[in-house]
Amino acid sequence: MQYSFSDEQEQFREIVGRFMREKSPTTEVRRLMETPSGFDAELWQQMNQELGLSALAIPEEYGGQGFGFVELAIVLEEMGRNLLCAPFFSSAVLATQAILNTASEEQKKLLLPGLASGQCIATLAMCEASGSWLAEDIEMLATQEQGKYRLSGKKHLVTDGMSADIFVVAAQATDASGNTDAAFFLVRSDARGLQRAALDSIDATRKLADLQFENVEAELLGEPSAGKINKTIALANISLANEMIGGCQYLLESAVEYAKMRMQFGRTIASFQAIKHMCADMLLEVELARSAAYQAAQAAAEDSPETITLASLAKACVSDTYMHTAATCIQIHGGIGFTWDNDTHLWFKRAKSCEEFLGGPMLHRELFMQARSV
Repeated sequence: MQYSFSDEQEQFREIVGRFMREKSPTTEVRRLMETPSGFDAELWQQMNQELGLSALAIPEEYGGQGFGFVELAIVLEEMGRNLLCAPFFSSAVLATQAILNTASEEQKKLLLPGLASGQCIATLAMCEASGSWLAEDIEMLATQEQGKYRLSGKKHLVTDGMSADIFVVAAQATDASGNTDAAFFLVRSDARGLQRAALDSIDATRKLADLQFENVEAELLGEPSAGKINKTIALANISLANEMIGGCQYLLESAVEYAKMRMQFGRTIASFQAIKHMCADMLLEVELARSAAYQAAQAAAEDSPETITLASLAKACVSDTYMHTAATCIQIHGGIGFTWDNDTHLWFKRAKSCEEFLGGPMLHRELFMQARSV
């Protein structure tokens, strides 16, 4: 499978990377971490109006730019490298892909233009008490009353749940024949019976919330289909893997740069064999993980039947690499690496949150092996 980048894609990466470096320095990241929303609304509009990033992977007929999943992966990698604080992953990835995969044509025409422009922020509410992100583990039930669906229950770990205008909620729906299947439902943030509560999490750069539904009116998106939901989550895992690769690259470069600068016993620690080995091991792991993430993104762009399998492979591989790279980077920095003043801990916390988000490495290795054994 070919997954190298074209000259145009590399130029696009440079444009996006330059924008992220200018707009998301660590001083700005630290400032936004302390705000309730966790992002700058003015910057959010700027990145959508000037670069059209939220519209990137949305087809042109719905107000998007019509690019593919590879271009989306490039953007996510640069965001992860610079730890951008914005609702991009929740709105432009999770919710947008859910709508693209499951909604009817009329619903897509109604919802996607607002998401493409960034005027509307959406997110996905799927995880429940079990912590599972699989369609078969959804417990929330959608009951029909007078021809309308209503939801009751609780959703955990909803990214940007306090800032979103609309929610794509996963629940079990029963059709006229009595058959039950997983489906996505649309819920407005001002819906009666919906309560939101912000969560304190280890990674303050990505805000999380819990949602409580009490007989909340909801709109069914398309038709129930567990397969489409699992495909949506697979695409989310590929997106997250590519975002994590950006963080891995930052940590690798940070460790090498510090090792070249830090003096010990009259010479830089980069000259010590132990440090050389640590950096070489990091480089090898990051490049192997990068290959897994890029190949999964290319499979998604081609709508390959291997997409779901490669998504689990990429998520497991990159999650392990991100955590190990973050820990090694802190170790190379020494005592200062553990302090609040050093920026390394920001990526370490993002690595830990990403490791478990959408399912941990052990789960995805199991899913990968199950797929390979069929």
